[in-house]
Amino acid sequence: MATVLVVEDDPFVRSALIRHLAESGHAVRSVGTALEALREVAQIGCDLVILDLGLPDLDGSEALKMIRGLTNVPVIISTARDDEAEIVRLLNDGADDYLVKPFSVEHLTARMAAVLRRFGGGSAPAPQILRVGGLAVDVQRREAVLDGRPLDLTRREFDLLTFLAARPGVVVPRKEILAEVWRQTYGGDQTIDVHLSWLRRKMGETASKPRYLHTVRGVGVRLEAPLPEQAPPGDARLPGDGRLPGDGRT
Repeated sequence: MATVLVVEDDPFVRSALIRHLAESGHAVRSVGTALEALREVAQIGCDLVILDLGLPDLDGSEALKMIRGLTNVPVIISTARDDEAEIVRLLNDGADDYLVKPFSVEHLTARMAAVLRRFGGGSAPAPQILRVGGLAVDVQRREAVLDGRPLDLTRREFDLLTFLAARPGVVVPRKEILAEVWRQTYGGDQTIDVHLSWLRRKMGETASKPRYLHTVRGVGVRLEAPLPEQAPPGDARLPGDGRLPGDGRT
């Protein structure tokens, strides 16, 4: 089970959430202000944050940005606001999911389980390392190494790389990337392109000369191990027979 931080200023809602989560076997801490939440996240940590937007000292959307500056902990937004544009903005700002009040405890439990599965939280599974060519992605430690060199990735860059590395050689549709990595159901092509560009730069490649990340125009993105680099013809003689690789090929 997970350690959950409930950030909610309404005492009745907070009490109900604490009771339900504790009955479900989670370890629960709760605070009523954004500053208390930031202190908890920075000093103690947790597996998941349930964040209300209507906090007395700071709007929850600003608190979300500050939390993201401290940690990659999953955050589920709890809000009475159902404006679609604002929800999309919150997801782009780093929220992992959202619930519009009022919601059932069953709904909350299902959303929590889905988020924790994606992040590997709430349990102690064996380390999972995805390997594609010289790329190694440690899902649990949230670390990526390319040809022995650590990659300094943002949270979204790592999530995108992990999602693609788990499907090597498969062209993943943009809609699927948007739904699973950004938790959005429409739009966002420019967001994907920007993050792909940042990823490529950090991996030492470009869109025009890809090694791992290949864009299939009008379809999606494919991550696969690069082919062995061919030496220049003058240096490419094979020992023993003096022929070049490809001699006699059409």
